[in-house]
Amino acid sequence: MTTAIDMGTARSGEPALLDLAELLATRLLVQGNSGSGKSHLLRRLLEQSAPLVQQAVIDPEGDFVSLADQFGHVVVDAQCGEAELQRVALRVRQHRVSVVLNLENLEADEQLRAVAAFLGGLFDVDRSLWFPMLIVVDEAQLFAPVMAGEASDEARRLSLGAMTNLMCRGRKRGLAGVIATQRLAKLAKNVAAEASNFLMGRTFLDIDMARAADLLGMDRKQAEMFRDLERGQFVALGPALSKRPLPLRIGPATSQDRGGAPGLMPLPEQGPEEAGKLIFTAGADEAPITNWPPRPTPRPRPPANDVLRQIETYRPSPAPEPEPDIPMEPEEREAIMAEILRELMVDPETRTRQIAVLYQDFTVRCRMRRLGRQSLSLDEFRRRLAVARAGASEEVTASEPWQAAIEASAALPDDLQSLFLFIARAGIERAPCPTDAELAAVYGSHSPSRARRLIGYIEERGLLVSHVDFRGQRTLALPTLGLETAPGLAQPRSAGLPRGARS
Repeated sequence: MTTAIDMGTARSGEPALLDLAELLATRLLVQGNSGSGKSHLLRRLLEQSAPLVQQAVIDPEGDFVSLADQFGHVVVDAQCGEAELQRVALRVRQHRVSVVLNLENLEADEQLRAVAAFLGGLFDVDRSLWFPMLIVVDEAQLFAPVMAGEASDEARRLSLGAMTNLMCRGRKRGLAGVIATQRLAKLAKNVAAEASNFLMGRTFLDIDMARAADLLGMDRKQAEMFRDLERGQFVALGPALSKRPLPLRIGPATSQDRGGAPGLMPLPEQGPEEAGKLIFTAGADEAPITNWPPRPTPRPRPPANDVLRQIETYRPSPAPEPEPDIPMEPEEREAIMAEILRELMVDPETRTRQIAVLYQDFTVRCRMRRLGRQSLSLDEFRRRLAVARAGASEEVTASEPWQAAIEASAALPDDLQSLFLFIARAGIERAPCPTDAELAAVYGSHSPSRARRLIGYIEERGLLVSHVDFRGQRTLALPTLGLETAPGLAQPRSAGLPRGARS
């Protein structure tokens, strides 16, 4: 079942429909020069989908605050501060309220920081709050620029990271990005590349026309058509719009557009003398003129010889003494390190992160607990991490077969030791043979076929024997340790039976 909304009229005269359910999974990119009708397109999209999905509008100019009067959007003034914006974003997802984030009263640097805080609050919520939500960002090149502008590098980095998270990782959290930009060349590639639906409006620069034609799969000769598009005309392509480039005209919007350019109007009739009095004479309700503070006198430049002498005699200030470690017994130190390892294993992304990143995280946590900088070497951490990934209980780790399994795992590459110990743990506990999916998860993969290849590699080293009986149940044995798992179904029954045993 699809939920189609009417965006306007196609060239053939038929309604131009947009599949909202597909849009939530594939995202949308809108490009067009100033005056091409991008904001009007976004307004039409917001009005048509308002009753169907929760919305959040990132509004740099305050053009969309009028949605509150007709559709009940709550206007959030970004001047409230970054911490408050994060809390507001959490409540927005919790109560499923459509909002407009108004940024018109902030400077460029403050706008980037506010957007980063608000999007971060929408992103970092509990899984139970991952409801579908449409995130519309007007003038997206301001918040995900290709290069630094008038804002600071830190603000740009925060905003770009938030926009990248929205477009790259937002789908699983129910966040669907709809971004509009004047030029693709101004928008960061990591943000633009994640959109699968495109609406291309009027543009004049050759490079922008060529990029728009490439995205739509059009011939370079056809790129000239983008110069001839009228205001409100776009070319659509994508799974939510059309499988082929489709010219369409955006339909009317019902809410008031604050961002429209003012129309022509005649000048007031008045003589030159009256006009002079108006601009040179202060009015009755005019605010007093603020005197600008005098510019400070510039500091005199020191002689070049003095500067060179300062450079030659410069000595860096001594580094501060590190905070002394808390004296503790070895048993207490081991218990704290084991607790830190358990905290790392709770994170579901731990299995896919590199060893060097995990080791850095581990050392930081150790310093926070005052264990010292050299709590464990990288090799010792790698061995302990393999044991932690195996998930063995204290009773198993205290047994002699487990110690023998640790010694035997040293003959394998580092990334396979945890897999070998996981199988050894199942053998010690006489548990059913782990499935291919379980083995792949321990290795840090989602591919059962990779788990089967790893089992084959360990078998070639003589440390493992795999046997599948006629019922399709597999048993893994460790001959050098005298351990064997109980039979277990490793894969679909038809795939695990020997040749000739399938019905």
